[in-house]
Amino acid sequence: MDLNADMGEGFGSWSMGDDSALLDVVTSANVACGFHAGDPSIMRRVTAEAVERGVAIGAHVGYADKPGFGRRFLDIEPAALRDEVVYQIGALDAFARIAGDRVRYVKPHGALYNTIGHHVEQATAVVAAVAEYDKTLPVLGLPGSVWLRLAEEAGLTAVHEAFADRAYTPEGTLVSRREAGSVLHDADEIAARCTAMATGQPIRDSSGGSLLVDPTSICVHGDTPGAFDIARRVRGALEGAGVTLRPFTG
Repeated sequence: MDLNADMGEGFGSWSMGDDSALLDVVTSANVACGFHAGDPSIMRRVTAEAVERGVAIGAHVGYADKPGFGRRFLDIEPAALRDEVVYQIGALDAFARIAGDRVRYVKPHGALYNTIGHHVEQATAVVAAVAEYDKTLPVLGLPGSVWLRLAEEAGLTAVHEAFADRAYTPEGTLVSRREAGSVLHDADEIAARCTAMATGQPIRDSSGGSLLVDPTSICVHGDTPGAFDIARRVRGALEGAGVTLRPFTG
C-alpha cells in the first residue's frame, strides 16, 4: 500500500503543514506546483527532502486559484487547462531533476480533482496534458471517475486512491467540504478506516451503510489539523496489520 500526502502548499513566508515531518511517514508526496499553492523555493526544498528520504514525487496540479486554495471550480477553456497542467508538471519536474530524481506521477488537486471526476471536457484536457508530457506517468484518482476512465483509454496507468480523512457518500464519492462531517479528525478512527481499506474490509459511508473501497494509495491531507499525527497513526496501524508500505510507482 502507498501512503501519500499533499505537500509544499505554502507560499512565500506563509506556511501550511509540516512537510519535513510528513516526509518521514509517507511513501509518496503530492507537491503543489505553484498554481493553487506553492512557489519555486518551496518546490525546490520539498523535492530535495523527498529525494533524501526516498519518497516518490508527484505533481499536484490544480487550478490557478491561490486565494481559493484551488478548491473553487474554474470554467476554464480545455486547451488553456491542458497547457496549464503541462506547465505545472514541467516546473516541478525541473526541481525534482535538480534534486536527483523526477516527477513519478500526477494527481490533480481540490476542485480540479472533483470536477474531472465527471466533467468530460476538463478531464480530457488533463489527460492530454499528462499524455503529451510523459505517457509513462501514472495518474491518481477516485475509482469510477471519468478522469481515470479517459486516462486508461489514452494508455495511461490509472491508480485508485482513497482518502484517509474524508467522508464518503454511499456512491463512493467524497462528501462535499461544505457539509458537516466531511472531514474526519479523530486519528484513531481514521487509522482504523485505513486499515479496513487496505485489508479489503468495508468502511461506513455518510448514510451509515457499508462501502467497500479498494485503493492502491491512501491520501492524508497535509492541510488537515494534526496531519502529522494522523499520518503517523495510519502508518502504525497499517504496519501493525501486516500491510507493507511502499510507493505505488515501484
